[in-house]
Amino acid sequence: MGLASLDYALVVLYGIALIAVAWWVSREKAGHRKDTRDYFLAGKSLPWWAIGASLIAANISAEQIIGMSGSGFAVGLAIASYEWMGAITLVLVGKFALPIFLKRGIYTMPQFLESRFGSSVKYVMSVFWLVLYTVVNLTTIMWLGATAINTLTGLGMFHAMLALAAFAAAYSLYGGLKAVALTDIIQVVLLVFGGIIITWIALVEISPSGGALNGFFVLMSEHPGKFDMILSRDNPEYINLPGIGVLLGGMWIMNISYWGFNQYIIQRALGAKSVREAQSGILFAALLKMLMPFVIVVPGIAAVMLAPDLARPDQAYPEMMKLAPQGIRGLVFAALIAAIVSSLGSMINSISTIFTMDLAKPLFAREASEQRLVMIGRATSFSALVIALFLATPLLGNSPQVFQNIQNWTGFFTPGVVAIFTLGLFWKRATEIGGLVAVVSSVALSLVWPLFFPEMPFMDRVGLVFLASLALGVVTSFMQRPNSDEQVVDLGGISFSTGTDFNLGAVLITIMLIAIYAYWW
Repeated sequence: MGLASLDYALVVLYGIALIAVAWWVSREKAGHRKDTRDYFLAGKSLPWWAIGASLIAANISAEQIIGMSGSGFAVGLAIASYEWMGAITLVLVGKFALPIFLKRGIYTMPQFLESRFGSSVKYVMSVFWLVLYTVVNLTTIMWLGATAINTLTGLGMFHAMLALAAFAAAYSLYGGLKAVALTDIIQVVLLVFGGIIITWIALVEISPSGGALNGFFVLMSEHPGKFDMILSRDNPEYINLPGIGVLLGGMWIMNISYWGFNQYIIQRALGAKSVREAQSGILFAALLKMLMPFVIVVPGIAAVMLAPDLARPDQAYPEMMKLAPQGIRGLVFAALIAAIVSSLGSMINSISTIFTMDLAKPLFAREASEQRLVMIGRATSFSALVIALFLATPLLGNSPQVFQNIQNWTGFFTPGVVAIFTLGLFWKRATEIGGLVAVVSSVALSLVWPLFFPEMPFMDRVGLVFLASLALGVVTSFMQRPNSDEQVVDLGGISFSTGTDFNLGAVLITIMLIAIYAYWW
């Protein structure tokens, strides 16, 4: 069963309303024209609620909703470790990394690396992130979003991706980060509400008595293996989620790279009014992260009972959406579209920020006006969408579990990213060549590692490659003269203290995590 006329009407109404709100919040006062601070950092005016909502809206996209639900179908609740460990990672980033970034007043992550190490590091990492965001992230969001649209409406994959790209461009291209962040509160409310509805309907369908809670217990009873958070070695998915190594090894590196040093994510916090406002937003996002597996992964597990013969795991969530009645199905579909276009808008804004501020401005637009730089940013966003549109099918057309594939791809680079930022933030003796060696060795070691250890899970590899890359960066730094005092990060002038609300929230999240892993060990 697909969408009815009422469902389509609700989706269209949502689309019109979102574009209207985005343009309204992006308007400028009479006589003022958008500059780069307005377009890329929302004028440094974002409140905590917008930061937290935007972090989740940017993060929870098709790759999470469709991809993680598909992995829930194939693997089970263990895939939720990415979400739950992400929550505690957000707390660490808010306390230790954000104060340094905001103190330096940066626009981008490559800009921090330039100020700390030198221009060569900035250019290498700028190109790396542009390729990763365009070729991996944008294509994935488009492809998985189109998968849901195709399942529910029958629209062809390419045309579905084209529609998503056009929608994202219409709502985010003009206003930049401000349009994205201030509308994301609408997106998150719709996203969470829609996810709860699908989870509830699926569990009620499973329950003999019709209760959602009873349905959850039936699901646990019928498929207990799907609720193992720590997989045993004989589990076929152990290669992707290697038991206790999930808690002790490479997943920390994956999460720290994503939440702490990823322009696509951290840019919202860089646009905060203050450090405290940014930290409150980070905590809000962390608390929402604790909820997300129950509205994303559980429907995928429920599909094991309700739709066991799926051709591909990534069809699980769209199939569960079909259970919703007319009208409700339209709201849930609108929620899915909200997640997709929010992530697309966030991603192209980050791509345009890095290209404009880190490459275009210093290399061929030194004398460009602020308004000219904003136009370059808009053109870059549009170009990235077009490139991703034509790359998505050849790259992802034959992939059964797209979410896991994303982790595998990014796992080649994340050890080096975390290594260079660890050196740059917390070790004054780290040098430019040391930073470059840490990044380049990460890719090289990740490529050759499977030749020597073919049976090692990729997540264990990520943790070990991080340690090796960090060590090589340290050794190489000692072979070079120290950086000037202007380049090193002076931690003495930065306060890492956090407010009572942040500390209480951090304790609450920690207790919740311990309880979850203790119960579903």
